[in-house]
Amino acid sequence: MITPSDASDRTEALCRLAPVIPVLVIEDVALARPLAEALVAGGLPVLEVTLRTPAALDAIREMAKVEGGHVGAGTLLTPDDVARAVDAGATFGVSPGATDRLLDAAEAAGLPMLPGAATSTEVMGLLERGYTVQKFFPAEANGGAPALKSIGGPLPQVRFCPTGGVSLKNARDYLSLSNTLCVGGSWVAPKDKMTAGDWDGITSLAREAAALAAT
Repeated sequence: MITPSDASDRTEALCRLAPVIPVLVIEDVALARPLAEALVAGGLPVLEVTLRTPAALDAIREMAKVEGGHVGAGTLLTPDDVARAVDAGATFGVSPGATDRLLDAAEAAGLPMLPGAATSTEVMGLLERGYTVQKFFPAEANGGAPALKSIGGPLPQVRFCPTGGVSLKNARDYLSLSNTLCVGGSWVAPKDKMTAGDWDGITSLAREAAALAAT
């Protein structure tokens, strides 16, 4: 079991490890471990593998073996997703939204959850349950950094990881906000570099993203 408060403490600690959490869609499990090694070497130790492909769970198993990495499962939608993610070795979960069934399952399984919210009402509902760290999704479609800044006015006790349309170009806009802990983005692991096995190139992108913490 884990309480929403403890879950938020643990997700906050993960979010503070680096300014960017790579959001990864992995179709070939053979790429999982070298991808994780490249990202961790570049300074991005917290990795989200989305459950959008048949290879996702096996990819989590492989990435969990990488020293210094913290691998979570994204796109958790059901209690079954939670169970499968925990079995694969995920150390945290991410969802595009939040339902009571999903949060009940995550708490029962002891899986720290980064639940998604898009509106003030959704943020308040999660806060009422005890989640003070949330995912703002889809960030750009919901008004981007200006919208997140506005939400922070009446709800300063909630911290966010905005995801969805976030890139190197606009990441600083979010990271400059007092209610943003980190951002989630896929640009650090482009499909062409993954397919080509350009791990040095991905490490370079990771270093560039990690350096956002100093800006």
